[in-house]
Amino acid sequence: MKLPARTSYEDLFRDFAWEIPQRFNMGEAVSDAWAEKFPGRICLQHFSPDGAHRALTYGELSGRSASLANAFVALGLKPGDRVALLLPQSFETVIAHVAIYKMGGIALPLALLFGAEALEYRLKASGATAIVTNPFGLSRLAALSEKLPELRHVIVTGDTPPGDGLLALDALIAAHPPVFEVVDSGPDDPALMIFTSGTTGPPKAALHGHRVLAGHIPGFQLAHEFAPQQGDRIWTPSDWAWAGGLLNVLMPALMLGIPVVSSPAQKFDADMAFRIMSEMDVRNAFIPPTALRLLKSIENPLEKYDLKLRTIASAGEALGRETYDWAKAALGLTVNEFYGQTECNFVLSSAANLGVSRGGAIGRAVPGHHVAVIDGRGIELPAGKMGQIAIRRPDPVMFLGYWNDEAATEAKFVGDWLITGDLGRKDPDGYVEFVGRDDDVITSSGYRIGPSEIEDCLTGHPAVRLAAVVGKPDPIRTEIVKAYIALAPGYRPSDELALEIRDWVKTRLSMHEYPREVAFVDDIPLTTSGKVIRRLLRDKAAAE
Repeated sequence: MKLPARTSYEDLFRDFAWEIPQRFNMGEAVSDAWAEKFPGRICLQHFSPDGAHRALTYGELSGRSASLANAFVALGLKPGDRVALLLPQSFETVIAHVAIYKMGGIALPLALLFGAEALEYRLKASGATAIVTNPFGLSRLAALSEKLPELRHVIVTGDTPPGDGLLALDALIAAHPPVFEVVDSGPDDPALMIFTSGTTGPPKAALHGHRVLAGHIPGFQLAHEFAPQQGDRIWTPSDWAWAGGLLNVLMPALMLGIPVVSSPAQKFDADMAFRIMSEMDVRNAFIPPTALRLLKSIENPLEKYDLKLRTIASAGEALGRETYDWAKAALGLTVNEFYGQTECNFVLSSAANLGVSRGGAIGRAVPGHHVAVIDGRGIELPAGKMGQIAIRRPDPVMFLGYWNDEAATEAKFVGDWLITGDLGRKDPDGYVEFVGRDDDVITSSGYRIGPSEIEDCLTGHPAVRLAAVVGKPDPIRTEIVKAYIALAPGYRPSDELALEIRDWVKTRLSMHEYPREVAFVDDIPLTTSGKVIRRLLRDKAAAE
C-alpha cells in the first residue's frame, strides 16, 4: 500500500498496486505493529504553552489501548457497537481510538465545538452506546442525559471523580491488563463513522471499513513528498474529529512511524501556530486554506520563528493562487494541495518534489485512484469541460455507505462513479481545478460562476481577512454575485472600501464575476473543519 520509489509521477502512477492484507485492523497497524519492534519509539508529542511538553511511546500506546479495550469488553461492549469520542487533540483521544478498533467497535469522533443539538442528532443517529469525553464535553452532555437512552456508558478523562453513572478513563485503564487479543478484522469490516460537515444540508454518517487507513497512505506519502523521511514530525491545527485531522494526519502518520504533535484546543491563532511549529521542530504540516490565509497576518515569519518545515499540505477548501504564491514567498515552500471528502478522501494530490504542482489546481490523481470529471450520465468529459468530480469504485478510501440510509448511498453513485457534488475541470495534463460545490455555483446572466476563484481573488486584497461569495436572487440576472467580507485588523467598513474591493475583482478576473454587492461581517460562518457554510449566507442573501 506504500508508494514505490520512483522519480517521476508517471512512473509512480504506472507501477503502484494496492496490497491490502485480508486481515487488517487499524488499531493494530498504528500501535502494536511498531510496539513489537520499537516500544520506546515516540509516537505522540503534546505541545504545552508553558513549555512542559509531554511524549507517548508506541509501547505505551499499545499497552494502554489494550487495557482500555479490555475495559470496553468488561462493560459489555461488542464488535459493531458505536463508541463516541468527544475529545480534543490528546493522548487519550488516540488511546481510545486504538482501543475501539482493537475490540471491533466503530469509532464516532465528535467535535467539542458542537452544541447540544448537534451532539444529540449525531449520538441518536449513530445509536452510540458509550462515549469518552473530558470535563468540558461532559458539560455539553449534561442536558442530554434523558434524551439518549442508548448511551449507557460515559467515560471521562482527567480528574472528574466517578459517580452518577460516570466512569474514569484512567481508572479503567489501570484496572485491566495491557494485553488484548485484537479481533480478527478484515479491510471491509466497519471501523469508523464520520458525519459529513453539513455544508449543504443535514449531516450524514459515512461508515468506513478498516481499509480506509491503508487507502490514505499513498496520498499522504505523495503530499508529504515520500514521507517518512529522517526527522519527520507532523502537526495540524485541524480537529482530529474531522476526517482532515484524523485521516489526513493522525492515523497515516502513526502507521508510518512519524511522531504526531498534538496541541490544546483553541481558536486558531497565527502566532501560536508558528510557535508550535517552531518549538516542536515540526517538519510536516497539514494546514487548511482558511488557516493558511490567517497565517498571512504574520509578517516575515522566517525571521521571527525557527521553522524547520519540509512540507505543507492543504485541503478542505480551494487554496487559490493568492495563498499558494504567498506561501512560496513567505515560507519558502510550495503548498501541496490535495482533495477528497468524508466519503472518499485523499484521491487527488500535488507533490512539488515530483513537479506535480500548479497554482489554482487541486492536484492530479493519487496512484491507485481513478478520478475523472463526468457529466450527469457518468461519461468522462474532455479537458476544459466543467462537470462533477467523481471517483470510480472499488477504491479503498471509499466509504461503505451512509449509516441506515440506503437511498442516500445509492444517490451518491452514477454507475460505478462516486459523485462528489463538487464541480471541476481537468486540464490536458490531468490537473483538476475546483470550481465549487454544485449547490454553490452561481447562475448570473447566463454564466455559471464558481465562488472559489472570486474568493481567492478577494483574499488577495490587503483589507480582506476572509471572504465568502454566494448568489443572491435577482429578477433580471437570475442571481448576482454577493461577497461577504471579514476585514483584516486595521480596516473599517465603508462604501469607498466596498467599491475598491469590487474593482479589485473586476480588474483581475472578469466583468461578469465581480461582486455587485459587498457586505462587511464580523466573521464568516465555518464548519468545524474550516469550510465556509455558504448555505447560511445564501439564505441570508435570499432573505434580503
